[in-house]
Amino acid sequence: MKALILSFCIGLLTIPAFHRVGYYSTMEHKIDLDTFPTPNGIRNMLFYVQRTPNTNTVIYELNVDENNLIDMHNPVNIYWIRYAEKRQKADLSFIQRTYAYGLKIKEIENNNFELRFVSYKKKPFYLIHSKHNQRYHVYATVKNKPVILSRIFLQIEGGTFWFPNVVYVEFKGVDPSTGEIVSERFKP
Repeated sequence: MKALILSFCIGLLTIPAFHRVGYYSTMEHKIDLDTFPTPNGIRNMLFYVQRTPNTNTVIYELNVDENNLIDMHNPVNIYWIRYAEKRQKADLSFIQRTYAYGLKIKEIENNNFELRFVSYKKKPFYLIHSKHNQRYHVYATVKNKPVILSRIFLQIEGGTFWFPNVVYVEFKGVDPSTGEIVSERFKP
């Protein structure tokens, strides 16, 4: 798990945070953790990753062609939305794609896929076509049950560039059978 956390932070400067008051701090400003932006208007978004020290967000989007058919060789597009800058879309760097936010993708059956972060191969996620709504979703295990993953968040407080101090990781999603929002935090 430490490899996952380390890799999520590659390319980022870690800055001390003050979780107990609900804010993290940079030398210039404070941001309320509850006010991180929620990406919207992304038609095929599967889930997203956010982390302190800023609000820049990694988007995982279903890769479809002009006929809305999934690209079987590259089913997930991954990119940044740079909220902390001008809200622009940006590609991941080679290091971010290869060691941190990239995915290892393997087709398992019937156009469904197993996804694993390149930085942490122990935790599988599944890209599965839902017969209920005819859409693809990424499923993860949260609180010992399968949920449709919507967000992963990393709370970082201090540390160094290569060894940030990760206070917790949070997975958030929706229980497909009840519609209930389910989240789980854990210490890596």
